[in-house]
Amino acid sequence: MQRVVSVVAHLGFRLQALPPALCRPLSCAQDVLRRTPLYDFHLAHGGKMVAFAGWSLPVQYRDSHTDSHLHTRQHCSLFDVSHMLQTKIFGSDRVKLMESLVVGDIAELRPNQGTLSLFTNEAGGILDDLIVTNTSEGHLYVVSNAGCWEKDLALMQDKVRELQNQGRDVGLEVLDNALLALQGTVTSGCPSPSLKKNVAMGYVPCEYSRPGTMLLVEVRRKQQMAVVSKMPFVPTNYYTLK
Repeated sequence: MQRVVSVVAHLGFRLQALPPALCRPLSCAQDVLRRTPLYDFHLAHGGKMVAFAGWSLPVQYRDSHTDSHLHTRQHCSLFDVSHMLQTKIFGSDRVKLMESLVVGDIAELRPNQGTLSLFTNEAGGILDDLIVTNTSEGHLYVVSNAGCWEKDLALMQDKVRELQNQGRDVGLEVLDNALLALQGTVTSGCPSPSLKKNVAMGYVPCEYSRPGTMLLVEVRRKQQMAVVSKMPFVPTNYYTLK
């Protein structure tokens, strides 16, 4: 970690990767898996534990995925990020640094507001998704995938790159009952229980990113129509403390 800090420091930044959550040893066949501090909570609520990126994590609780989704929309839910890579980025040019690495308007984030965005390479291709939060404590707080720990840390060490005009991350609604596969450039896709249709996030050239734009996409080797939509797909109804 000292090598990471020293590489970034001369650019006017300070990058601090937070230590992983304190883990508890497992026994028998699961001795290679780590447990988050919420492991006992997951079990107490009927969590079905599976192996993911070296951790024992719940893939489902007693209720169905649809029930969990609707509960989140109608009330609220918490997501355990103890296993994920959590990074703090300090420095006067921290926003400029992040905007050279991700597709997102980090400068417009209000204090303690976060956004889902994407790590991109020099050609504008997608490497990973992540959440960037502009904290009120003078740093950016970045949460990215546990399975991409080393890759994401190495990416933050690279020099500031030019990635903004390569494309844009957009929301897509598939216009028939099929899951979306945008010729390898979709970042995620799933049914929306709230909207009762399939939605996805895809990476398209800027000229096709305007909401309402019709796109021809490939779904399981068949061409389907999709429409670019504003995100979030479902308006939020939660409150933030001021």
